[in-house]
Amino acid sequence: MLSSNKLTMIRFCCAPVVFFVWFFLVESEFSPRLGTLVLWALFLFSVATDVLDGYFARRMNQVTDMGKLMDPFSDVLLLVTHFVCFLAADLMGVWSLIIILWREFAIMFIRMFLIHRQVALGASFIGKLKTVLYFVGVAGGISALTLRVWLPAHPALPSVEYVCGLLLVIAALAALISLADYLRKCMKIIRDRG
Repeated sequence: MLSSNKLTMIRFCCAPVVFFVWFFLVESEFSPRLGTLVLWALFLFSVATDVLDGYFARRMNQVTDMGKLMDPFSDVLLLVTHFVCFLAADLMGVWSLIIILWREFAIMFIRMFLIHRQVALGASFIGKLKTVLYFVGVAGGISALTLRVWLPAHPALPSVEYVCGLLLVIAALAALISLADYLRKCMKIIRDRG
């Protein structure tokens, strides 16, 4: 039977598959068209498992401390894998990726710090919104890759690549806002607990 934690682990395992598909299919001469189709399938599968994961956790009372930590970590691992591929494909600015990585490493540190104080910090609304914007950025990136591979001479390609870059900039800005929110919550917990 599927559970929230099992769905999280499935999404966690998708990250290396995304990289290998991008590296060995999309960026190679082997089969870039097949690669874009597989990337779309993995992306839609990961969105579906993320939605089902949340459904099982809340509706079936499967919320666990491990799930609170692993769910956002699995999302980040999967999404950052896409972002690294987009950077290599020249669809994402390096500073956008750096901001996102700084945010994610900082949140990892905050969560580890709070675990030592027996506090499991789950995702906030702003954190969830940030994740949605990450997913939108990934959809934009895969769209640009797909157009680049299937219709490289299409006149809309530069516009699609520009929109993709803009979506990823918005995701980076959301990452900064989310980091500020988590820092505020962490400081409040430290003050309250002494």
